[in-house]
Amino acid sequence: MNLSEQLARLGSVKEHEPLAFHTTYKIGGKADFFIEVASLENLKKLIQLLNENDIDWLVLGNGSNVLIDDCAYHGVVISLKGAFDAFHFEEGILSAQAGCSMIKLSFEAMNHSLSGLEFASGIPGSLGGGIYMNAGAYRSDLSEILIDVTILRNGKVETLPKADLNFTYRHSLFQKHKDWIILSARFGLQPKEKTEIKALMDSRKQRRLSTQPVSRPSAGSVFRNPHGMNAWQVVDNLGYRGKAIGQARVSEVHSNFIVNEGNASARDVDRLIRMIQKDAWEKLGIRLITEVERINWHAETDTLFIA
Repeated sequence: MNLSEQLARLGSVKEHEPLAFHTTYKIGGKADFFIEVASLENLKKLIQLLNENDIDWLVLGNGSNVLIDDCAYHGVVISLKGAFDAFHFEEGILSAQAGCSMIKLSFEAMNHSLSGLEFASGIPGSLGGGIYMNAGAYRSDLSEILIDVTILRNGKVETLPKADLNFTYRHSLFQKHKDWIILSARFGLQPKEKTEIKALMDSRKQRRLSTQPVSRPSAGSVFRNPHGMNAWQVVDNLGYRGKAIGQARVSEVHSNFIVNEGNASARDVDRLIRMIQKDAWEKLGIRLITEVERINWHAETDTLFIA
């Protein structure tokens, strides 16, 4: 039985799948295999199979905060579906699987008159990806309401308390342990009138629509905010608003976004990011660190990309 046949027993498989189909940037080369896994049992079997055969793998959420290289990924890309999209509320605690949409969860919390996830109502990522990067907005982030995270590590399911996961601004311990698979998490939410929650989410939606380039493919904010300032101000001060390399352009609407104008390559985006970082350091003494996670890049280019 070949690998394709073995994978097909564990989920829905596509071969030579363009990862551009699975990212908000609409950028990314082809993966040898792309598999949607719908149960924990099959996920365990899949990881065991891949590890025993020394096959590279990665878990991809909604692809909303990644820049995947244009070259082929010689491995298996895993997408969590089915049972990994479940959630429930009990006495103010939200328990949710890693495949859940953060936007969906924020609205479900609102419908249960529970506050704490309003900031996530405009973040187009999966919960697992959000935890991985400690996603946030409006000076709030997931770690503030997180109780614990359940993971798959070395074939075993374990639950880790928030205190063990080294959360800081746009960072978690998971970024150092990419073989730990986030399965689910619990969050503590607070009772609040649904009308108040809705009013806040509506106002932030209007702000987002007026200040972000929502009509163009992007990965959201490119750079983390340096201490005491906004990243977009640094980019503006360097004169990069509206500048482009190929079809990758610094948005004229919000200069901490780099948008795909139609057929941008990952290398176009990468070059533009590195130019901004270089100028920020040499001209302003500011180190701009990226929020965007790079996937499938060659080692020789890694030192050119501050992350």
